[in-house]
Amino acid sequence: MTEEKKQNITSENFNSTANLTSHAIYPSTLTISSRDVNDEKAYNPFEHRELKHPNSVLGSIAHLIKGCLGTGILAMPSAFKNSGLITGVIGTLIAGFICTHTMHIFVRASQELCVLAKKPSMGFAETCGAAFTYGPKTLRSWGGTVKNIVDYSMTLTYLSLLCVYVIFIGSSFKEVLDYYIPNYSLSIQTYCVLTLVPLVLICQIRNLKYLVPFSAIANFLIIIVFVITMYYVFMDLPPITERNMVSDVAQWPLFLSTVIFAMEGIGVVMPVENEMAKPQKFLGCPGVLNTAMIVVITLYGIVGFFGYVQYGDEVKGSVTLNLPQDEILAQSAKLIMALVIYFSFALQFYVPMEMITRLLRKRTSTNYKNLIQISIRTILITISVAIAAVVPNLELVISLVGAVFFSTLGLLIPAVVDTVFLWDRGLGKFNYVLIKNTIIAVISIVALVSGSYVSVAGLIEDLSGHGIHHNVTV
Repeated sequence: MTEEKKQNITSENFNSTANLTSHAIYPSTLTISSRDVNDEKAYNPFEHRELKHPNSVLGSIAHLIKGCLGTGILAMPSAFKNSGLITGVIGTLIAGFICTHTMHIFVRASQELCVLAKKPSMGFAETCGAAFTYGPKTLRSWGGTVKNIVDYSMTLTYLSLLCVYVIFIGSSFKEVLDYYIPNYSLSIQTYCVLTLVPLVLICQIRNLKYLVPFSAIANFLIIIVFVITMYYVFMDLPPITERNMVSDVAQWPLFLSTVIFAMEGIGVVMPVENEMAKPQKFLGCPGVLNTAMIVVITLYGIVGFFGYVQYGDEVKGSVTLNLPQDEILAQSAKLIMALVIYFSFALQFYVPMEMITRLLRKRTSTNYKNLIQISIRTILITISVAIAAVVPNLELVISLVGAVFFSTLGLLIPAVVDTVFLWDRGLGKFNYVLIKNTIIAVISIVALVSGSYVSVAGLIEDLSGHGIHHNVTV
């Protein structure tokens, strides 16, 4: 138990009561009601948590905004390229609303399931399993299976995200070095491969506390990159009339998948709730969640809109790659962003390795324990680098990852969990909960199928040499 408390970025962090820092668990005065629990004797999970350094409402909003404003915001201009300005604005608002709602219903379900299970906290996968365990009788036996499936899905999600990071690092270095040493121009594949050794080295750090300084540096540097990028984005903007208002419908799936990849923050929102001094103010109106997401959606829309206005159809998978090559300030932003991704890589890698480490603990023998750890880490990073080198198309890979993984974990799973949990507890007047969650599930499946199809088709064209490689990569 002591070891688990020290690990704050694990697959179990995808919950309404997970650790965001080294602090244990957090109390709340939130009233939770359930038809399965007597109001007078209801188990209150928040009373069984300890909070050493609670965050205020404003502090929680700041944490949530920082958590949701990741590198995905730099891909928003590329998303608007695939939608057009009008469609992009409307689509970003709709996607933001849906993502916010799915975060809300999953947090609420997790809180109520803690009451039923008499547990102070549950992880993302554990919540999914518990929804079935405490759901309809015919589905209760599926609880353990669902938990394992979601657990493995989260591991695959983060491994796929690592491929995006490798492409980002390679693309950034190629953009800069090709300009300053043109006689030694290397392919994007070569730059991806060159990231292998540095990534293997930093990912051998197993204790999370030693990664905290890297995270702090990355958070500071990304602010610098964002300021520099916005400086160039708003410099001498061309007329809006030169850009598409509505792009080809066939490209819309790329827009949807990219927005979901960039905006979905179900893995961030729950730990933030866990640090609040007054978690009852996390949900509701205005609430921490709604307030933070309004800011996030607004920033994503602004960056996407004006980034596309500035660079048009030439915008790349990350808008930083469009910054001028003949200016040191712009080039420095690309290298700084590559460094940010490098530091973030080790933190993201911690999540799949946590699950793998839990599986390794089941081994009866401790022989070659250290060698096995090093080998597994090296193999996983090598696979990520190899995949990135094979398909080094940042825009399409982001879209594919968003379509396959983030639409499933961020939209489909919360809708299913909410429906299963409420099935015997009431789905609202005219079964509106069922109808609403069905619509969300359909949107998720549409994003999954259409986004995957368009992304894979683009990657195949790219590999064949007849695609849009020169437009979306470097």
